Amino acid sequence: MKQEAIALGTLDYVIIFGFIGLIISIGLYFSKRAKSTSDFFLGGRSLPWVLAGTSMVATTFAADTPLAVTELVKQGGIAGNWLWWNLLAGGMLTTFFFAKYWRRAGILTDVELINIRYSGREARFLRGFKAVYMGVFVNALIIGWVNLALMSLLQVFFGISAQDALFWTLGAMFIVFIYSGFSGLLGVVYTDFVQFIIAMTGSIILAIMVVNSDQVGGIDGLKNALPPEALSFFPNFNQEGVSAAGILSVSLGSFLAFLILPWWNSWYPGAEPGGGGYVVQRMMSAKDEKNAVYANLYFQIAHYCIRPWPWVLVALSCLILYPQLQGAEAKLGYVMAMKDFLPTGLKGLLLAAFFAAYMSTTASQLNWGTSYIINDFYRPYIKPDATEKQLVATSRVSVLVMILVAFGVTSQITSISAVWNFLLQTGAGLGLVLILRWYWWRINAWTEIAGTIAPFFGYAIVTFGLAKYVDPSWGAPIIENPKGFIFTIVFTISIWLLVTFLTKPTDEDVLKAFYERIKPAGNWGPIATEKSDSTNLIKLGILWISAVIMAYSILFATGSLIFKNWNDLWLYLGVFTVSLISVKTLANQVKIFE
Repeated sequence: MKQEAIALGTLDYVIIFGFIGLIISIGLYFSKRAKSTSDFFLGGRSLPWVLAGTSMVATTFAADTPLAVTELVKQGGIAGNWLWWNLLAGGMLTTFFFAKYWRRAGILTDVELINIRYSGREARFLRGFKAVYMGVFVNALIIGWVNLALMSLLQVFFGISAQDALFWTLGAMFIVFIYSGFSGLLGVVYTDFVQFIIAMTGSIILAIMVVNSDQVGGIDGLKNALPPEALSFFPNFNQEGVSAAGILSVSLGSFLAFLILPWWNSWYPGAEPGGGGYVVQRMMSAKDEKNAVYANLYFQIAHYCIRPWPWVLVALSCLILYPQLQGAEAKLGYVMAMKDFLPTGLKGLLLAAFFAAYMSTTASQLNWGTSYIINDFYRPYIKPDATEKQLVATSRVSVLVMILVAFGVTSQITSISAVWNFLLQTGAGLGLVLILRWYWWRINAWTEIAGTIAPFFGYAIVTFGLAKYVDPSWGAPIIENPKGFIFTIVFTISIWLLVTFLTKPTDEDVLKAFYERIKPAGNWGPIATEKSDSTNLIKLGILWISAVIMAYSILFATGSLIFKNWNDLWLYLGVFTVSLISVKTLANQVKIFE
């Protein structure tokens, strides 16, 4: 959709370039502290929970996020956001069951866990394979879709071609390299803190100005202009398909399957069952176990409960302002609102906010992905005798190489949602392995290898077999029809369970060393030196459920306040109060924050 370029004032350019200069200065300031791989990838394990948690939130706020929310609201109203709201349960599980374990492990990356949990040549293969697969392939896909979103913004805002947008995106990546490639995680985290404040401030200002514009007429005008199903927090279970107002709804069964299955079954970047990726990196960079737990809890509340509403309000306004935008073009409504409703100065602030969101995510992904390549591939397999100085220097080169790889992948990606769906489908069934490896001694390296590879075969069976020759609905997106996803889950779990019992357990010495280091609960059979406290596990489970309910009640209470639904507000506040009391009581009993 061709857009006319918008003129920016002098003040806009001052704000944009001032922001870029500030970020580069912060990054270069911390470059002097990156003297070891622990400094470069974990900030010397010294971060307080506020910095670690804010960095997690900033990383998940990329240039694509407000655009993706706008597209989801176009398709399914507010309830369309369950596509990612459903992952809250997995995030809270990490908070209460795994955060302390990750910090206690004393490792540099989550892939390194393979080295202390498993044994044999199969463990050596798995570590190297996952380092390359996640550090290069998956990481390039993530940066690719973030780049694609930035390109969409540049095309709409400045009226340039896709080729020119790709060129300017490469320039943005090199700006990220200037500070993240030299400063390591400390520079990334401190710039994340600044970037998050700017990004959220800009998002809130845009929401206020768009909703209160004459065309929308405030919250009351929004409610009068839109159908009730667009403003509902839940799908209309009485009507499956697309309503007369163009809002997609799903059956109760499909919704429950999507709500219950993915968070513990499917591997997905940033929402790995049991934790993983940059989330684990931030927890391991916390100065102690208490700060690791607090950081992840803060992340879950901010990410799922508070941050979405400014984006949702703009997205709802776009249904009124730009009804002509259909399909994938719907996401462009957010950028068009920026163009149409912001005066000089605020345009520069919002552009700086988008650049902030883009840069924080890209910097985190580059640092995280490089940590795998250096710590889990280069050091153990290529140069075991490398000094810390050599490893840091190689890390900086690797960041640059990763930029070029991601740029090449970006040029080939055409759909962000297609990449999301691919990663969810090809991780289906693996999640349970990543959880059980902490709680069941019988899980071994072959289990995780099978759980990693089997989803690809399950996905191929669904896509090229069942969907092609039986019924196209087998290949539908998960939220519309989850049966293909469920097939892959069952297929994968069956494969890795069979492989587990057909192969030998991890060497006893390795299991004992892991057990003594982590002190995990669960079934450790012949390895356990003390009986697992089942009562404590039950309390942790109730604490986890209470925290999930508490978080959703915050989300819906905030929405009810915004839309002046007073009866619903009091209901959700009541639920919040009860769940909060439960969380505080149980947290004290299990000493999770000590």
